[in-house]
Formats: sequence, C-alpha cells, structure tokens
Amino acid sequence: MEKINIYAVSDSMGETAEQIAKAVIKQFDIAEFDIRIVPYVNDKEAIDKLIAKASKENSFIVFTLVVKELRDYLLEKAISNDIGAVDVMTPVLLPLIKQLGIIPKQEPGILRKLDDKYFKKVEAVEFAVKYDDGKDTRGILLADVVLIGVSRTSKTPLSMYLAHKNIKVANIPLVPEVSPPEELNLISSKKIIGLTLKSDYLIKIRKERLKAMGLKDTANYASLERIFSELEYSEKIMNSLKCKVIDTTDKAVEETANIILDYIADYNK
Repeated sequence: MEKINIYAVSDSMGETAEQIAKAVIKQFDIAEFDIRIVPYVNDKEAIDKLIAKASKENSFIVFTLVVKELRDYLLEKAISNDIGAVDVMTPVLLPLIKQLGIIPKQEPGILRKLDDKYFKKVEAVEFAVKYDDGKDTRGILLADVVLIGVSRTSKTPLSMYLAHKNIKVANIPLVPEVSPPEELNLISSKKIIGLTLKSDYLIKIRKERLKAMGLKDTANYASLERIFSELEYSEKIMNSLKCKVIDTTDKAVEETANIILDYIADYNK
C-alpha cells in the first residue's frame, strides 16, 4: 500500500487534529503513514499552499478551523483536488449552536489564551515542584492541600495532577527516622490527605523502582519488615493528625485525584 500523509490542519497549534488523526490511523494495519501538523492556518493563501502540496501525494486532511469561511474554502479545494478531508469541529459546533441558541465566537486559538486560569495553573505547577517531597516545609502553610505518605504512594504524580486543576499542593514523605514537620500541626487537618498502600502492592512497586535504578531488589527499601515499619509509622502520624486517608492500592492517579477534589469541594462548602 502506498504511504499516506495525513495533514492535521488547525488555526491554532493543531494538537486536537493531530490526536484525532493518531487515534483513527491506529485502527488500520498500516505501516507507512506520516502525520504532519499544519498550524496557524488563518487565511486562504495558507490553504492554497497546503492543497498544492497535498495534491502531489497520497494525502488526507483532518482539520479544526473555527472560521466558517475557511472551513468551507478548505473543503471546496480538497474536493476539487480529489483529496479526502474531514472537518472534526463542525459536527460538535452545529448541535451546540442549535441547543444554546447562540453563535460561536469563531475566534482561533481561544484554548491557548493566557487568561487568569492559565496563570493560576502555571503558579500551581511551580508550587508543586518547589514544595515536592518535603524540600521546603514552609510550603505546608501556603498549600491548598498537603499530601503525606511513605515513599511510592504517588505523592508527586498526584501533586502535579492536582496542580493542573489549579490546586497548590505540597507533599511530605513520612519516614520513621524523621519526625514529621511541625507545620503539619499548624494547619487544618482538612487540608491534609494521607496516602497509603497495601504492603504487598508497595513491595512490588519498590522492587520495580530498585530495578529501574539498576539496584538489587533485595535492598532494605523493599523488604517486608521495612515496609511494615513505615506503614505502621505513617498510620500513627495520620491518626494523630486526624486527616483523611486514601488507600491508593490499584487506583489510578486520576481516580485518587478525583477523590481528593470531591473532598476539597465538600469541606469548602
């Protein structure tokens, strides 16, 4: 089969068109294909250049253009040049126009606009990085949420996931040899989330971690005795703080994050 070139065309960065193209092409047993992003297509001249190039190849176009005039122009040019083309924006736009009874803005790149929400997200991500893994315990007093738990309970992935929801998160590792930061006693227990895991599951995770680091999986870090000691210690600390505790065994980061978000919403009512 001749190689096919799929053009992901957009008036913004082209990520949506690209992801749709990738998802669809995976449904076919095709080895020879190339997905090419064509971003910031905002005039007919750019479309003419695209069509001129695509007409010389075995091509297909997936596009997300919000301006109707440009959508129609691209479809017209594609048809006249016998190039397959799919508009993935209009099938969603038209039913919404009918239901909402209003005309869309037809403004390219709105998703990427640097609004207040965007800057809050950046701030939250930077906060999560700065106060990750107990680097600076002062972050406990500034955080919206503080995650505590033994090593490998998904504290860092959860911090980053929640940061993308505009939540400022600090996370603190609990280690028997180290007293928990005093700052934990200075904030509301409702801001603290304890993370735990079943011991057998934690052993597997830690052994895989050691292997990934090129170390023997017989190290004390992954021993049953050590893990029991750490989990017992963390349970003691969480009980003393009277915080919410989530067992993350077999839970995806997104699932745990949603539990935390629902909990935050409840105590903020």
